Amino acid sequence: MELMREAGLDPRIDAAGNIFGTRDGSERGLKPILFGSHIDSVPSGGNFDGDLGSLSAIEVVRTLKDRGVVTRHPLQVVIWQNEEGGLVGSHAAVGDVLDLERQFSGIRLGDGLRKIGGNPDRLAEARMAPGSFHCYLELHIEQGGNLDRAGIPIGVVEGIVSIDEYDVEITGFANHAGTTPMPERHNALLAAAKLIDAVQQIVTREPGRQVGTVGRLAVFPNAPNVVPGMVKHSIELRDLSADKIARLGQVVETQAQQIARDTGTKITITKVEHDPPALASPEVQSRIEQAAARLGLKTMRLPSGAGHDAQMMDKLGPMGMIFVPSVGGISHSPKELTHWPDCANGANVLLQTVLLMDTSQVLNTRDPAARPTVSE
Repeated sequence: MELMREAGLDPRIDAAGNIFGTRDGSERGLKPILFGSHIDSVPSGGNFDGDLGSLSAIEVVRTLKDRGVVTRHPLQVVIWQNEEGGLVGSHAAVGDVLDLERQFSGIRLGDGLRKIGGNPDRLAEARMAPGSFHCYLELHIEQGGNLDRAGIPIGVVEGIVSIDEYDVEITGFANHAGTTPMPERHNALLAAAKLIDAVQQIVTREPGRQVGTVGRLAVFPNAPNVVPGMVKHSIELRDLSADKIARLGQVVETQAQQIARDTGTKITITKVEHDPPALASPEVQSRIEQAAARLGLKTMRLPSGAGHDAQMMDKLGPMGMIFVPSVGGISHSPKELTHWPDCANGANVLLQTVLLMDTSQVLNTRDPAARPTVSE
């Protein structure tokens, strides 16, 4: 908040623990341009996930202040609370009910909100009305390796992918590993192995950016001398197209029943979660590309495979995201790294996008003095 004040923002903490810093615009009645990110981290995380977008947003406002630039729209920098815990702060902003008893790092959410200046008894006051901002912008590291591999400095996010999550329960028959002949076994783990491989094959045999993951597996009774009688595991499918992952889910279900017949087991697949995609505004995408072009930076359009607070803001108004390269595609790790010039590139594209979203008048890009940039 002190950094915000130094940049000329007037910061406040809302009831959900989000920090908003506001700078007035020159014209009354215009909606604010909202931009920012988060500063919380996963355990043993890196230094760039969220922090880059948060500090760059403050730097954008500081640069405008230093250059004496006043935007038509008010500017509002936001630091979302507990993004890594499930977009907690931005969920509150769209009016979703928070589980105040949920534990984060041993702290009850309700107590944690009070600790950082929020008020769990007045969460309704944190709700933002649909259409309350002109647009929402978020700069973020890619957290994947597409930009780094391609040597392209700026990613223009097409949207945040849809996610379908399934719980799988496979029932066989637990029996002695030494005395049960192979043809007579009803091996739930064998069925699980075949199904896990089927997910891999189904997701990869058609072109596209869709991904499928089995990341959780529990075997019962989990003993070396017992044929497994039950397995429980997850299946997660992600793509920008909700229709595509729904179709892939049906193919997985069909294949699962064939595997059940082949292995003498019963396979039950239950969908436990569906997150719809959040599509970036075409206008905002174009403005980001225009901003990068005026800075001489190449761009690539790509989806975000990770969740972001931007997907919550998509429920309220136009949103867009700017990605910069993650070295080696590494994130949620102490080895997470984005080179400083790439950080500066992202901040400059954010700055230019804010200016472009503020007015249809194009700045004189041939005059460096008329095209403010942040400092590296």
